[in-house]
Amino acid sequence: MHIDLPEKRYYGIGEVAKAFKVNTSLIRFWEKEFDILKPKKNAKGNRKFTPEDIQNLKFIYHLVKERGFTLEGAKTHLKEDKKQALNTFEIISKLEGIKSQLLKIKSQL
Repeated sequence: MHIDLPEKRYYGIGEVAKAFKVNTSLIRFWEKEFDILKPKKNAKGNRKFTPEDIQNLKFIYHLVKERGFTLEGAKTHLKEDKKQALNTFEIISKLEGIKSQLLKIKSQL
C-alpha cells in the first residue's frame, strides 16, 4: 500500500487516518496494542506522529489488513525479528512503488 503524505516532521491523527483510509479510533487502538507506536502528545493530548511512526503504522497495516494476521500474530511477528521484518517490508514497499511508476509509464506510452 502506498501512503501519500507530504514530507513533514509531524502528522496529526486525522491526516494519518485519512492517508490509511481508516478511522482515527483504529489508529488509537493500534497505539494501545503495539509497543512500537509511540506518537508524541502535546499539552492538549493531541497525537503527533513522526515519519518513523508512519513507517511502523504501514508495517502494522500490512500485517493486519493485507496479510491477514491477527493482532496477537502481528505482535509476535514484530517481537521475534523486528529489524529483519521491517527491512523486508521496506524493500517490498520500494519495489511496489517502482512497479506503480513503471505501470504509469507503460500506460502513457
